[in-house]
Amino acid sequence: MIQIQEKRSPHSFSLFNLGFRPFFLGGAVSAAMLIGFWLHLLSTSNSVNYYQSAYIWHSHEMLFGFAVAIIAGFLLTAVRNWTNIQTLYGWPLALLFLLWASARVVVFLPETPHWLIALLNLSFIPVLAVSLAIPIIRSKNFRNLIFIPILVAFFVANLLIHAELNQFLENGVEIGTKLALFLVILLITVIGGRVIPFFTERGINGVKCSKFNLIEKAIIPVTIAWLFINLTAQTILIVFLSFALAIMHLCRSFGWYSHAILSVPLIWILQFSYLFIALGFALYGFTMLEIVSRSIAFHAFTVGAIGGMTLGMMARVSLGHTGRKLAINKLVITAFVLMLAAAVVRSSINLLPLDHMTVMYISGGLWICAWALFLARYTSILIKPRKDGLYG
Repeated sequence: MIQIQEKRSPHSFSLFNLGFRPFFLGGAVSAAMLIGFWLHLLSTSNSVNYYQSAYIWHSHEMLFGFAVAIIAGFLLTAVRNWTNIQTLYGWPLALLFLLWASARVVVFLPETPHWLIALLNLSFIPVLAVSLAIPIIRSKNFRNLIFIPILVAFFVANLLIHAELNQFLENGVEIGTKLALFLVILLITVIGGRVIPFFTERGINGVKCSKFNLIEKAIIPVTIAWLFINLTAQTILIVFLSFALAIMHLCRSFGWYSHAILSVPLIWILQFSYLFIALGFALYGFTMLEIVSRSIAFHAFTVGAIGGMTLGMMARVSLGHTGRKLAINKLVITAFVLMLAAAVVRSSINLLPLDHMTVMYISGGLWICAWALFLARYTSILIKPRKDGLYG
């Protein structure tokens, strides 16, 4: 990673100095609030008018609200390091963040035209993709252009959802939601394969992660193939690839693991959360065989893999990119434990001797508490300037 030596001096309010700051903060707030409101909708049987049902709103906002915010913050920060070219900051970054935030809020305003809700929701990803593509192309950092078509696919998934909500298409919500979820898993596969072994080796003296060349070469193409085949009715092939990917991710995790990670929370949260990808693929294979419900497989992906990975990455990136030591307190460790507990509870919903709604409240409560603890520790870090006096 390259630290750009900025001529600018940071101010006491540094929220818009670099992409991770507003989007990590906004993503964490939305993570807690969205699940809180989701539990309220479940208990009252209410819905969100534009989204037609509470379930559609919940899945859309967790993917295109929460997850996309974290992806945006990570990529705006990472591309700056990969290319040595400044990504959005200051007012342009604030406007991009406002575009994301307005799409979350506008749906609750009375008399808002449906076309305006759709426009605000659909505009964010193209603007983000262009802002990332410019420095990548200018620097000829073509290896990382892979993220641009992935963002384009995110836009297509969002377009499918809003096309059905505005009565231009049938089955757009189901296809778009699945596509968006699988794209997030693809992103974690790409990014996790890069950063987890790197962070592990850098964070623990003497630890060397093993990589299996055949798996590393195959796992991304196979994931892409699995993603597209899921849009067809090839059940047997989907089952085969799901179980194959579960084994690949499990082998990947085995190669990275060392007992030494148990003493470094910033490492074990990433490695343990990554295991939920293997679990998600295995459960999805059983889903296609009609052995377990699709919801359980999807929540292994979302609560376990996405929730745990984002929480761990945000905790580490926020420290490193604000010039702080990579050390966390008991508050953040507790957040990590609560997040993993939320994932275990939600993925075990049919095995626990509790009724469905009780398990939902327990899992949702653990999720909300995890993000509340993150915000308690990191809000000031994300707003205040770097410790070393640099701009960023």
